[in-house]
Amino acid sequence: MKIDKKLISDLAKLAKLNFDEKSSKAMENDLKKIIGFVNKLSEIDTDNVDPLIYLSEEINVLRKDNLTSNLSQQEALKNAPKKDSDYILVPKVIKK
Repeated sequence: MKIDKKLISDLAKLAKLNFDEKSSKAMENDLKKIIGFVNKLSEIDTDNVDPLIYLSEEINVLRKDNLTSNLSQQEALKNAPKKDSDYILVPKVIKK
């Protein structure tokens, strides 16, 4: 793969980024280094290496769930700053 000014320009356009000349050159150099690292990885002989499913051999030790007393609906509503009947009102976070 040839890393050149045009490729950097095309990638920047796809990512909706704008680079000045200095930044474009820096990106070109960085991308060349990254491709070099990836090419080195492809040279490694992995024929006798078992696939890695997990990063460690640790096993999750899960505890048994125990029921505890929780707030009743009325207690929760009593603590709510804003409420409407049986519901807690929260600020709108999604725009239409």
